[in-house]
Amino acid sequence: MPEAIRDPGPQRDPFPLPWAKPGLLVGFDGSAGSVRGLLRAVQMAPLLDLPVHAIVVWDYPTLIYGDAYSPEIDGSPVEDAEQIRAMGAAEAFPDGVPAWFTSSTQRGRPAHTLIELSRQAEFVVVGTRGHGGFTGLLLGSVSAALSSHAHCSVLIVR
Repeated sequence: MPEAIRDPGPQRDPFPLPWAKPGLLVGFDGSAGSVRGLLRAVQMAPLLDLPVHAIVVWDYPTLIYGDAYSPEIDGSPVEDAEQIRAMGAAEAFPDGVPAWFTSSTQRGRPAHTLIELSRQAEFVVVGTRGHGGFTGLLLGSVSAALSSHAHCSVLIVR
């Protein structure tokens, strides 16, 4: 189902990225592909003299057939996103995070948010597939949308 149909609510503008000059923006969701993308960005950044910002974009679950979302039962996407963000930073930098790396979480639809944030980046880096629902796809919906609509160069890491 297209994102516009799943989430008819108004979209907020993404937060400004916390860097003085545009760098590598990494879409991170904790999947194996996003881990590979983050590690590749971390390898490239010093060579290009660019900062890296990893972002976990989250939204409330899609409800079908009137099911109710309950944070007490279903967990908190805010807390889940923060745990994923912390895990990514720890995996990329086991000995401590350098000054040129930042990370954050933001509510929104992943493809839309990353496309908008690409206006502030030199490159966007993502894995080929994230935690979407269609296993077996070679290219996920977010990476496909970015490759077509981003406002900067996109690196899709296998």
